[in-house]
This record gives sequence, C-alpha cells and structure tokens, in this order.
Amino acid sequence: MKRAILFFFLFSVTTTFAQKKLKVVRATSTSVDIKDDNYPVRKNAWTIMPNEKLDVYTTSAKKVTFYTDQESITFNVDPKVGEYDFIILVNGTDTARTQVKYDAKAPNRRPVAYLDTLRRAGKYNFSDRREIPVFTYQSMDNPNLVRIRKDLKLDSVAGKGNELSKVFNLLHWVHNLIRHDGNSDNPTLKNAIELIKVCREQNRGVNCRMLATVLNECYLAMGITSRYITCMPKETNFDDCHVINMVFSKDLKKWIWIDPTFDSYVMDEKGNLLGIQEVRERLVKGMPLVLNADANWNRTALQSKEYYLQTYMAKNLYRLETPVISQYDTETWTSGKEVAYVELLPLDGIIQTPQKRESTIQKTGVKFINYKTNNPEMFWTTPK
Repeated sequence: MKRAILFFFLFSVTTTFAQKKLKVVRATSTSVDIKDDNYPVRKNAWTIMPNEKLDVYTTSAKKVTFYTDQESITFNVDPKVGEYDFIILVNGTDTARTQVKYDAKAPNRRPVAYLDTLRRAGKYNFSDRREIPVFTYQSMDNPNLVRIRKDLKLDSVAGKGNELSKVFNLLHWVHNLIRHDGNSDNPTLKNAIELIKVCREQNRGVNCRMLATVLNECYLAMGITSRYITCMPKETNFDDCHVINMVFSKDLKKWIWIDPTFDSYVMDEKGNLLGIQEVRERLVKGMPLVLNADANWNRTALQSKEYYLQTYMAKNLYRLETPVISQYDTETWTSGKEVAYVELLPLDGIIQTPQKRESTIQKTGVKFINYKTNNPEMFWTTPK
C-alpha cells in the first residue's frame, strides 16, 4: 500500500511539472543564497539537489528570493496559493525541481544579532607591546609583479586618473572579471595570473580569499600599497569568514576598505572613505556608515548596509588576520616555504595565547608563524 501511495505522489509531482511551463534559473554552483522578506540575504542557505524528485523550501515569508551564482528568482508568496514551482538548471544538464511552499508555522529566519557580539568586543589594549614583525610590501619592480602588470595590461585597466581612480578601476575590474564562488576549491597555484587563467579555462569562480589575492597582487604591481585581511568571527571553529583588501592611500594618508567580492567600499556620512578599523569602531559605537550604492554580489544581488555591514561584516570583524609580507604568490604552498601572519583580537577574544606559535604542515612542508596582538595601532601601522 505504501508503495502505491509513493508511486501516486511521484506521478502527481511529475504530472504537475509536466503540465506547467516553469521558470528556469541557471547555476554552476550547488550553493544558493536566500532572502526572506526584508531580512538580510542568508549566504549558502540552500543546497541544490538535482537527485531529489522535488526539493521544497518551506517559509513563512511573504517574499522569497533565490540567488544562484548565475541568476536570481523572486516569489511574492500568497498564502492562499501556497506553492510556487520552478527549476534550477545546474551546469546546463542537471535539473533540480524546486518549490517554495508557504507555511505560517515555518521558523522565522531572522539573522543572529552579530552586531551585539561585536559591540561587546570593542576593547583593545593600546599598551600591548609584545613583539610582532614589521609589515613589508613587495616592490613593484619585482619581476613577477612586472609580469602581472604587463600580461594583465593593468596600466590600461587602472587608467590615467588619480590614485583613487586607479584603486577603484582595479577593484571593479577584478570584481567583474572573476565570479565569486564560496564553495569552490582553491587552485594549487594562487597568484593573479594563474587564478585568472584557471577561472577562464574551467569557467569557474573562486572564493573571497582568492579574489582578494588577485586584487592585492594587482595593486602591488601598480605600486599601490595593499594587504589582504582575513575577517573572522569570535568562534575559533567556524565555517564562514570573509577576506577583503586594505589599501593605503597616499593622497588621503590612510588605509581604506576595499572588497572585490562585493565590489564595495565604505564611507562616513560626509562621504569620506573609511578603513577597516574605522568601520569596526563605527559599528561598535553605532555611528553612521554609508555603503557604495552599487555594491553587489556577482552582479545579481545588490547589497544593503543592513546586511553587508551590520550583519555579515559585524560577524566577521571580531578578529582580523593578515600576512606579515604582502607579496606575489603568498599562499602557493611549496616545501620549505615560510609564511607569517599577525592576528588582531580584542581583549575578550577566546584564545589569547600563545602570542607566537610556529608549526609545519607535514603534507606541504610549509612552516607557519602566527603572532597575536591586542594593539590595533601595531596592526594598522602606516607603511614606511
């Protein structure tokens, strides 16, 4: 009897889909972001399951948007209708039959109040003088950076404008050139030329760390001082963080926030560009912040200040880490290589010691040196 019921159900589903001309959304990644009503977008909230006969997303929201890495689709949910069917086509071959289903009893998916956690972590120790290395930046005359500048035609990309014009032109170029895919595996060779090459050849994206790596090397190749920053939550074991760039503007005499994943930068209420530390301080103190109006993810989803800054980055600005040397090919792992990082963490960070830790990964033969500091002045020191 159960088999008969199951057969009838599957027959009904198949018939329903066959009778309707369903909307199709393309994807190359199986990870989907979802926005319910006016709540911020939830990253990687849904996994596409082509093998399922019918994959149902149950919600109490009145408006639902699915964002794949290629397109998006929005449903204005009418409780009286209840069900909305569509198809997600993965890599042009795998068909995932999907349904948005209204249920008044479905859980409210409002994000965790990460901003409250960040505000409790506002205190640093400006008297912390524990030794950390001096941050250095590879010269644009380095042969590898010269090759990047020439092969990628960066002079043409950056243009002939002033310093900030070049900074933003390079930001927009990398953002538009490479698709973000947070679930992608990192290629073996992690430098700008090879990362761009593999994305083109395999029609793939890369994660935020690789995007920041590409942009960082492009900046260095153009003589622009830059580092990439790993922005992490309070927890030491986590499944999501974010990596962006910090760029030192000689004209402004300060660091500024640059994010190639979201094509974003941040300003105060007067339009002055802000650095990562300034954004963090303003979030903690509840001061005004302005996100550039065209900040977006993969050119499919515009970002709001409420999601991007007050939720996503509020979570990920708790702890910050950066390489000591900003240079070409930092994270291509070769035996005998030594890489040092410095982590800036607040006084209530979970793990404060050891202040210096060394470890060697046997599989790769790479030696890692990790420093900790509670002093933001030493972390954001002005480049010499």
